[in-house]
Amino acid sequence: MEIDVKLENCIEKLSKRCPDVLREAMRYSLLSPGKRLRPVLCLLGAEALGGSSFNAMANAAAVEMIHSYSLIHDDLPAMDDDDLRRGRPTCHIQFDDATAILAGDALQALAFETILSDNADPLIAVQSGLVLAKAAGPEGMVGGQSDDLRAEKQGGSVEMLHAIHARKTGAIIQASVVLGGLAANATPEELGKLSIYGDCIGIAFQIVDDLLDVESTSENTGKRTGKDSERGKLTFPGIYGARASRDRATEFVEQAISIVDSFGPASTLLKQFARYITNRSR
Repeated sequence: MEIDVKLENCIEKLSKRCPDVLREAMRYSLLSPGKRLRPVLCLLGAEALGGSSFNAMANAAAVEMIHSYSLIHDDLPAMDDDDLRRGRPTCHIQFDDATAILAGDALQALAFETILSDNADPLIAVQSGLVLAKAAGPEGMVGGQSDDLRAEKQGGSVEMLHAIHARKTGAIIQASVVLGGLAANATPEELGKLSIYGDCIGIAFQIVDDLLDVESTSENTGKRTGKDSERGKLTFPGIYGARASRDRATEFVEQAISIVDSFGPASTLLKQFARYITNRSR
């Protein structure tokens, strides 16, 4: 996969000033077996608007680095305390807590370095960096994670459930497709549609993720299942039940499909991607 080549190149380009153990921890998590959904979504967003995957590759790599950093930190004992990710030991188990924290920090910084150095158009680089920073920061993914941890202890409402997952999971998925649009010089109207599309599939993705934690196995998902209920997490099946949750995921996917219909035949892959969200088994 081209995105894996790009990610490997980004790690290989690091000079000897990067300690070997840090480089290996970064590579271990960034290039672990995974679906690469977010970078693929970025590339599809660019192609749907007539852009090239080549021009969107820096943004695609950056969003995967942010995603990988977030998984490293989420898995730490102080957060979700997971020992299995993508079918193998989590970063802090494979190395140690301190190395895992530093690997996550390094990937976060490398994401923005990649956007700023590898985008040929300075304006696109700046716009892309801002979009990713907003999605990953205190009003996006990090804020969602903070509320998610708080809800384990204090409980929460339906409104908080949606607010958590729109930020913790949805914000980066939404940013992924918008970053593709930016790389393709999308108009404000096109970016608006991509944003709505991303928001819808981001919520659908989290609903299905919650369902898999209840209905699937560790062997199938590559991570420990059943942990959400153990930790008292606020989840869609916990609030709505499994059947209603799946129905809601389908509704969000159909809304996503309808919003990109105006892109014409070029939207076919985005539509297929949206349908995959509700059909995935891991």
